[in-house]
Amino acid sequence: MIRCSYAACAVLFPLMLSAADFTPPPTRAEPVTEVIHGVAVTDPYRWLENQNSPETRAWLEAQEKFARGYLDSIPGRDALRRKLEALIRIDSVGTPTLRGGRYFFSRRLAAEDRRSLCMRVSFGGRDEVLIAPSDASADPAASVAWLGFSEDGALAAWGVRMGGEDETDVRFLDVTTRKALPDRLPKARYISISIAPDRKGVYYGTVGGAHGSRAWYHAFGTEAAADREVFGQGYGRLDFIAPEVSPDGRWLVIGVFQGVPAKHTEIFLEDLKNGGGMRTILKEDAQFDAVFAGDSLLLTTNWKAPNQRVIRVPLANPAPEHWKEIVPEGKLAIDGVSAAGHRIFVSYLEDVHTRIREFDGDGKALGELALPGLGTAGVPRGQWESGEAFFTFTSFVNPATIFRLDVAGGKRDVWFQPRIPVDTASMETKQVWYRSKDGTRVPMFLVQKRGTRLDGARPVWLTAYGGFNVSLTPAFSATAAWWVEQGGVFAQPNLRGGGEFGETWHHAGMFEHKQNVFDDFIAAAEWLIANHYTKPATLAIEGGSNGGLLMGAMMTQRPDLFGAIVCGAPLLDMLRYHKMSIGSIWAAEYGSADDPKQFEYLRKYSPYQNVHKGTKYPAILFVTGDSDTRVDPAHARKMTALMQADNASGNPIMLRYDTKGGHSGIGNISKTIDEMVDQISFLAARIGLPLK
Repeated sequence: MIRCSYAACAVLFPLMLSAADFTPPPTRAEPVTEVIHGVAVTDPYRWLENQNSPETRAWLEAQEKFARGYLDSIPGRDALRRKLEALIRIDSVGTPTLRGGRYFFSRRLAAEDRRSLCMRVSFGGRDEVLIAPSDASADPAASVAWLGFSEDGALAAWGVRMGGEDETDVRFLDVTTRKALPDRLPKARYISISIAPDRKGVYYGTVGGAHGSRAWYHAFGTEAAADREVFGQGYGRLDFIAPEVSPDGRWLVIGVFQGVPAKHTEIFLEDLKNGGGMRTILKEDAQFDAVFAGDSLLLTTNWKAPNQRVIRVPLANPAPEHWKEIVPEGKLAIDGVSAAGHRIFVSYLEDVHTRIREFDGDGKALGELALPGLGTAGVPRGQWESGEAFFTFTSFVNPATIFRLDVAGGKRDVWFQPRIPVDTASMETKQVWYRSKDGTRVPMFLVQKRGTRLDGARPVWLTAYGGFNVSLTPAFSATAAWWVEQGGVFAQPNLRGGGEFGETWHHAGMFEHKQNVFDDFIAAAEWLIANHYTKPATLAIEGGSNGGLLMGAMMTQRPDLFGAIVCGAPLLDMLRYHKMSIGSIWAAEYGSADDPKQFEYLRKYSPYQNVHKGTKYPAILFVTGDSDTRVDPAHARKMTALMQADNASGNPIMLRYDTKGGHSGIGNISKTIDEMVDQISFLAARIGLPLK
């Protein structure tokens, strides 16, 4: 048997693929020049923003043919598919919601392509399928999800999503009779669905649309066109307005969140029993999340508390003089808050792993919830008057397990634990700290086989996010597990811009500080090279959405540092993102080119404006699709055309474009596996990780 070292394979394997002619199809340039704040900005591929024009569709067809010609020629794809099928096509069960003694959850069995909506009438009872995906649509890209329940569990709201769209078609089910209600809410972006406890109607919030963002009330048995507008006059199309009814049906709380993440929050309260109209609870330039807890409202906020705190507001006397801080800000950042079984659960992040503490309704500490290890756990969720709650736990080597918790007694039972054919006992997780460009210490998780030899050419998959206060905590990934099984290393740094260390960490990576995020990622790559894990030719990077922007910055700022890049659902034209799809809501994170000062720093890092002809770029695979109604797929289309035209390396630059794909997934497991095979085989082939 002939063997080659990783160092040798990393050189030979990509060269075998490069021998063929993978010249991309030509793209017509039609420069459009604008003067923005006195600066001339030229966009050669503005015409590709028109998604449905015949020329764009013809261009996409040519690009897909080009990409398929390359991807389908990668040796070992069949073996990779078989392994990913075994890892991913397993029984999968969602965390249940308990209402009226009924457990509602989603489920996909190993032989199924799409999830069904199920119920049990007891914890150990049999699963009953209430809604099969075929009940919604025969289209394999359609998916279904639970959206809300009445307090007694007799009425349920569920939604249908086509492909990866954010928009949902809302339907209702009489759980007792198992019959569908004739009521339907039309396809839209819904921010909340809250069924009134009397089951006479439902409150819901919509984003955008003909009326702008609004809160509505739909009376069951009437047409949706007759729904009553409850709140929203004077607010913009891209504000988020979320109504919710208290479990006893007395109170209606409406939250208004401006921007993503919310830079300004407003909360209003209405007494549905005694009247009196809508009452303002707060209007602050901060984030507030509200949770009902008996006769109180719990507000988790970064207002005057970068690491967040919890304030209790009595619903009957919600004026600020009656507020009480029950969980003060501490050294650790609060990551989540829930209320169940007359207890308050607060999760914290300590060096990017979860700790959960328990408090009574007055904020008295009741101890800490023991977790299976160092990893990520969700706060236990249930009802205030119920004695049971559910939470999940996962880590890089522990698939997500769902537990039922006896709140008072502390006993826990397993609701569901996946059985994945991978030897996680042979893997180990390390956390290292490195210095970024400005000296800031940044943590990074490394997952590898025990005893991995650092030969300076180990295939490394490096991924990160770095934005929107999102914390990238340890979580099991089937594809990462496969990568490690093959002898590679999976690396996940926690860049500034995330929420791992509170709002201070977040602010250090937003607006004019966004370059810190890119510097943190570059420093992670350089640390891996300096510490003999890998080298540029064997270093693959991947990211999506805001992480796709990160990938765009890497390919334009340090094209020499990486062997291959997968850039998914990305923002790339940062001078126009706020004019594309719903992009303007992210001005709260990035800023806007409409502002002269913000234009200057956006122009400096915007990937689309920093592609330079004659540069030797690494191999790049852009991934998006028509159904991304969140981040406009025009970003990836334009960037693909520009980089193909200006690239001087000969490395392939391709666009994988699925017309049903979008930001919310693809809709079924077969399509998900197809996408994973393409992405992982591309990275592996380019940096020399054998697929068998």
